[in-house]
Amino acid sequence: MNKKMKVAGLIIFMAVIMLAPMALASEGGGAAAQDEGRYGMFYSFIALGCVVGLGLAAGGGGIGMGNAVSGAVNAMARNPGFYGRIFTNMLIGLALIESLVIYTLVIVLVLLYANPFL
Repeated sequence: MNKKMKVAGLIIFMAVIMLAPMALASEGGGAAAQDEGRYGMFYSFIALGCVVGLGLAAGGGGIGMGNAVSGAVNAMARNPGFYGRIFTNMLIGLALIESLVIYTLVIVLVLLYANPFL
């Protein structure tokens, strides 16, 4: 598959993801719709933003962790005498990178379940 087809598929996928909440929204004015509050109609966009934000955080964290491990393994291969110090620093760095993704997950869970906008 060539590059143009991949880009077109990605654009179509993103368009479907962005427009699905509007297409699947119900028009009914039931009790649930009355209890949603002032920002209730934007909840689907909040959920979409949470999913996209968590995906970007996890992807960025994965790329950062990969680069960190790659650099640490290269450093250990070049200078095996400093294996312990390099390994310890790598683990601390990986924990800090992972903590950023966990903070994003906490924010997403607060937005989805505590929903401060209602």
